[in-house]
Order: sequence, then C-alpha cells, then structure tokens
Amino acid sequence: MSLVIDPPIRQEREYTVTPPALRPAAPARSAWRQGWLRKSLILLLLAALWEAIARWQNNDLLLPTFLQTAQAFLQGITSGELLDRVRVSLTVLLQGYAAGILAAFALTALAASTRIGRDLLETLTAMFNPLPAIALLPLALLWFGLGKASLLFVIVHAVLWPLAVGAYAGFQSVPDTLRMAGRNYGLSGLRFVLHILVPAALPSILSGLKIGWAFAWRTLIAAELVFGTTAGQGGLGWYIFQNRNELYTDKVFAGLAAVILIGLFIDNVVFRPLETLTIRRWGMQR
Repeated sequence: MSLVIDPPIRQEREYTVTPPALRPAAPARSAWRQGWLRKSLILLLLAALWEAIARWQNNDLLLPTFLQTAQAFLQGITSGELLDRVRVSLTVLLQGYAAGILAAFALTALAASTRIGRDLLETLTAMFNPLPAIALLPLALLWFGLGKASLLFVIVHAVLWPLAVGAYAGFQSVPDTLRMAGRNYGLSGLRFVLHILVPAALPSILSGLKIGWAFAWRTLIAAELVFGTTAGQGGLGWYIFQNRNELYTDKVFAGLAAVILIGLFIDNVVFRPLETLTIRRWGMQR
C-alpha cells in the first residue's frame, strides 16, 4: 500500500508594492544635460580666454580684445555693410552648392547603375578629390574671367568629389537583401537608386553633404580673399582682406567671427535637425 503525501498548501497573500518616490533631479544637473548650455559655456570660456590674452598682450593691431571685436561686429551689422557682404557670399555659395549636389548625384547614380559609370567615378575621384579647389582658381580665372562663374567653378569642385565619394560608399554598403527586394518589385535605373539606395545610404549622404558644405564655404572665403569682387560686389572674404589692408584688425576678426557663426548656424539649425528627422528617427545612427 503506497502512501500519497500531498504537498502543503501555502496561503496566498497580496502585497502592495509602493514604488519609491522619485527625487527630482537637481536643477544644475538637469540644466547640464542640455547640449546647447554646455556648448554655450564652452564659447563663453573661449571668449574669456581671448579677452585675457588680448589684454595681456596689449596690442590692438595684432590681437584686438573680444569686446572690441564684438563692437566692430555690431557696427557692421547695424550699418548693413557686413550683412551685404554675407548676402553676396551666401548667394554664390548656395548656387555652387546646389550645382555640386546635382553633379554628384548624377555621377553617383550612373556609377550605381552601370559598370562604366563605376569605373568613371573611381577614376575621376582618384584624380580630382586630392586636388584642392583653390588650386584651380588660376585656371578658373583664365577660363571664366573675374566674376561669379569662376567662384562657382571652384565651389562645384569642392562639393562634387567628397559628396560623390560619400554617397557611393553608402551605396556600396547597402545590404543585398534590400537590393533583391527592389529588383523583385521591378525597380531599376534611377527608380532603383531613389527608392532603395538613397534611403539606405542616407547617413553617408548626409555626411558627404556636411563635408561638401564645409569645403565649399572655406573655398569661397579663400577665393574671395584672392580676387574678391563679383560683379562689383565683394563678399565676406573680400571684407576681411580689405580691412586687413587698411589695418582694421577688429573688423578682420569681426569678419572671421561671421564666418564661424554662419558655420555654427548651418550645422546646428540645418544639418542637426535633418539628422534628427531622418537617420536618428529611423535608428540608423545614435
């Protein structure tokens, strides 16, 4: 006769777990998490260091103080002179930048679609990508004369090759699964590039756009420093060069500050929101 031993019955009880009260973060710690605040503090520290070095050196001709530069910058803004120079430079820059983007996209789309296009892109980038755009300025002056066409030529060269290299590298990294899915839907040629390759290679394309923008901006300023005026109007680079000749060092630094501020504005107001709305939103970049 076998004995059956029943397991003991445990009484069930309900427990109410109260989560611990979350302590609000300290105001200083919460504010420190804001990226714009940290960057603003860095800029303030750099300005204070600049002011201290300039006062220690005590030579306005070589290095004006930060306050003198800020005053010259505000005077250029209120008089409209600095704004006019910025407008001239940005107008030429946007035209050359757009033309460089179109040329890079056409060349990269051809390389992604045909073997001849791929060989052409690899050959041209190996030839012209290491060549500084400003080195082509004498040739541009010989071909197009003293005018906007010469500036556009060197800007397109500055934008075309880094953007084409970045976009093509992004196209090469697209998984075969996506390529096969696009072909199964009957996509080919330009439609295949637009609907499959471009979305998948978007991080590399945006990186190429940022690099191309930086190259174009500094190439334009350097070209304006060399021959400056376009149709009788000088840009920001010519503003810097002209004030250097007249020994207005504070205005020279004001022009350089305008170059830096425009670069910060484009990076934080144009490219950063674009990255947030696209590749970061889709989890393609941290």
